[in-house]
Amino acid sequence: MALFKRLRRGLRKTREAFAGGLLRVFRGKLDEEKLEAIEEGMLEAGVGLATTEALVEGLRAAWKRGEIKDAQEAVPFFKRMLVERLATGRNEIVKASEKPTVILVVGVNGSGKTTSIAKLAHHLHAGGSSVVLGAGDTFRAAAVEQLTIWSRRIGVAIVKQATGADPAAVAFDAADAAVAREADFLIVDTAGRLHTQENLMRELEKIRRVLGKRIPGAPHETLLVLDATTGQNALQQARRFHEATPVTGLFLAKLDGTARGGAVLSVRDELGLPVKFVGVGEQPSDLEPFDPAAFVEALFE
Repeated sequence: MALFKRLRRGLRKTREAFAGGLLRVFRGKLDEEKLEAIEEGMLEAGVGLATTEALVEGLRAAWKRGEIKDAQEAVPFFKRMLVERLATGRNEIVKASEKPTVILVVGVNGSGKTTSIAKLAHHLHAGGSSVVLGAGDTFRAAAVEQLTIWSRRIGVAIVKQATGADPAAVAFDAADAAVAREADFLIVDTAGRLHTQENLMRELEKIRRVLGKRIPGAPHETLLVLDATTGQNALQQARRFHEATPVTGLFLAKLDGTARGGAVLSVRDELGLPVKFVGVGEQPSDLEPFDPAAFVEALFE
């Protein structure tokens, strides 16, 4: 119940823009005018055009079949459609057959990547797992410092080198430490730069190669942190990173600070990437493993 309350609180702004507007429309007889209003409300909440049109068309088809007669009946139908779209793929962390499970985290600077790593480490550590952090964003001194502070606060180990060090070397040392400590999880940070696609791709490929040499199958997860406040720009970021490296899941950060959390639907829809976690506040505990049904329920609560 406490988890649901945090999620509900974190979705307040999105709920007001998205579900609040829709629920006002979902009254009386369903008609084309109401369907257009639903479409407008979804676009304002950050849902992309393609996803919005697909969902509205699903409502329209059900209405024309007589499956939905009035707007009130549209609410449960609409919620089912949302859950079905968000539920495809594995929403939980994929664990390695032998520890440690290696999670590579990517994302642009300013997306909340470092804080999201801290939240994930806290979540895993609080659940009884041992965690090692790899401070692979060596191009930004503040990133290493910030992650070091978080590691002390949470109580997990961190492996780091001097600013400007080779990120792949940090990743290798972190993998070495995780194996030596028999850690359950290794979380590796990466530089959040999109200066050129080629450089980004080469750097990430090198890190992945080094991790795979030290730990078979690593990285087992590559999570992309997206800033929910950027709305549709999050979709563009996701496309670029997905082209640069095989992303396996999404971490939607800063969901509590935006009315455009509907962007998660578009990213999930258009790239086929499952959402693994959402950040719903500033504290280490303000992280929610993504549950499609709970997400939609909190959106309409």
